[in-house]
Amino acid sequence: MHMTATSPLSEARKDALQSRIRWIVAATIGYNLIEAIVAVTAGTIASSTALIAFGLDSTIEVLSAAAVAWQFTRRDPERWEKGTLRVIAIAFFALAAYVTVTSLLALLTRVEVEHSALGIAITALSVIVMPFLSFAERRAGRELGSATAVADSKQTLICTYLSAAVLIGLVLNSLFGWWWADAIAGLVIAVFAVREGREAWRGDACATSVGVLLEDDHDELTHDHH
Repeated sequence: MHMTATSPLSEARKDALQSRIRWIVAATIGYNLIEAIVAVTAGTIASSTALIAFGLDSTIEVLSAAAVAWQFTRRDPERWEKGTLRVIAIAFFALAAYVTVTSLLALLTRVEVEHSALGIAITALSVIVMPFLSFAERRAGRELGSATAVADSKQTLICTYLSAAVLIGLVLNSLFGWWWADAIAGLVIAVFAVREGREAWRGDACATSVGVLLEDDHDELTHDHH
């Protein structure tokens, strides 16, 4: 924010930063897709509620990003904004309900979670990759003065916390046989999913700041010309 105030960015620098953000977002979506497939597969094999929930959460993140991207290919993005956000919010609420029920059932019926080397590998990789993507996007977003990129980078950071929660649950189960740690990690995901759903329903998600950002960019350009 302060960077743009003190020294307005050249058009070339602005284009370079926007291009960098697009690449980071594309990389995040691509990684989330792989993460979702691996986590759901590993979770199904090991009977891990947390891993399956983690994979489903990644799927919703991808759908959310794709929905926002689609929305801004429309001629009138604002018209689609509320509907897009409501769909994303409902998906998060559905995930929270599903994970809460399955985690509680796993606790009540004492579902033994098997050791999952693949699950530990994908969540450990996410703990390394996600902060890097988040930092890169936040840095570029701050220099550009983009509320959207900064908001999206925070979303990526939340994925890191979820990865860490699931990883801890899997490791505790593998080392000490604490089968219930997996269900607790699943409930942590449910709490985050409700929070993300509420933000999307209220309109605090990335999509709303994209509209504001486009207007801000337009205002900045008009001020620069005068």
